Amino acid sequence: MPKPSDKPEKSGKRPQQAYTLLVELGRSPDDDLPPNATGAGLLLYATGVDEAEAVREAVAVLKTAGVAPLNVTSYGTLDERLAMGDTVPDEERELMARALNENAVIVAQKTYFTDEDEGD
Repeated sequence: MPKPSDKPEKSGKRPQQAYTLLVELGRSPDDDLPPNATGAGLLLYATGVDEAEAVREAVAVLKTAGVAPLNVTSYGTLDERLAMGDTVPDEERELMARALNENAVIVAQKTYFTDEDEGD
């Protein structure tokens, strides 16, 4: 007689969702950051069946691109952001839809960090 499994039966594939992630980058020998940059911040959209998968996928893609992800902050899915009261412009919605359609990581914005003064 087969032993009952402790794992719940899979009831089908969970749908992919697009997550808004903010990734802080450090320096690495293979990055293409400007020479005076100490790192960068990337706003991106990544897909996954849950937040953890979206973060793992984004970090994996970034590492293959030769950058050094240090920290990832998730702002959730479109529905989660709307529920928190965020205003999500059409451009962001389109990038989220593109990430879902292409099962991709889409970088929406990058900001370089430096130690230089802003010219007080």
